[in-house]
Amino acid sequence: GLETAWNSPLDERGIISTAIGLGLAGDRCVAEIQFCDYIFNTIDLLKIAGNTLWCSNGQYNMPIVVMTPVGAGIRGSIYHSHSFDAWATRLPGWKIVMPSNPLDAYGLMISAIKDPNPVLFLKPKALMRVRGEELLPGEPADEKELKSMIDAPIGDRSKWKARWPKLGEYEVPIGKGKILREGTDLTIVSYGRTLPLCVKAADEMAEHGRSLEVIDMRSLYPYDWPMIRDSIRKTGRVLFVNEDTEVTNFGEHLAYRTTQELFYELLARPRVLAGKNLPGIGLHPTLEEASVPHSEDIVEAIEEVLAEVP
Repeated sequence: GLETAWNSPLDERGIISTAIGLGLAGDRCVAEIQFCDYIFNTIDLLKIAGNTLWCSNGQYNMPIVVMTPVGAGIRGSIYHSHSFDAWATRLPGWKIVMPSNPLDAYGLMISAIKDPNPVLFLKPKALMRVRGEELLPGEPADEKELKSMIDAPIGDRSKWKARWPKLGEYEVPIGKGKILREGTDLTIVSYGRTLPLCVKAADEMAEHGRSLEVIDMRSLYPYDWPMIRDSIRKTGRVLFVNEDTEVTNFGEHLAYRTTQELFYELLARPRVLAGKNLPGIGLHPTLEEASVPHSEDIVEAIEEVLAEVP
């Protein structure tokens, strides 16, 4: 907790190396890379952390958590808008989680800290200041009361001390998804920043008589394939949505598995809606909005999948 937290230099390799050392010593830590855009120069270290248990024939666990903000939505331009989910899922030995709301973020973090394996905790930048519909256990219902407890005042802070709420236990099992909307016409599978947009699109389509099922993956690896599979079998159609670049996207893996295992049960081709295959996100709002999926893009993709005739 806060009593054992400290700031480090902006040295991504040093941060990951220190976390690995703590893990090998049997300690559990949460290391943060301030933006995922700067985690790429640690890929070789992440690979080592992921294969330690396997390479040591089960002798050494690596119970560490690496937390980093991901994605667009903050006008961060080319150096602060990258996604990392597709890259992360290519790191064998790691568990990967990405919440879409504060309650799941809290529950997944508790599970990640307790897990004996290395866990990448990807938190969407655009959602970090969004208040959830469900409160954390022990969180004050009054937002002003919460701010007065934890937000430092402007000016002299020498006598001010935060009064952190005493939160209760809450865990979200890693590898378990959640159905947020039940439906029969189409399955939408998403996570992170685009999940709330998918829910909004599903609610809009419901006003026009369309019944859409929305699944929040929450965990990218391991992921809840039985939940996804059963939903696709029910609806016969599926749309995978995320904001990472569309080439070698994690949604492509899900679409491939859908085709391989459920081909004869599909009523339409599996569809992936993702970010444009660009080197980065432009600074101008128009460039950012044109680079990643938004509500209108999701609605358009839904209509296309529903219109396809087998």
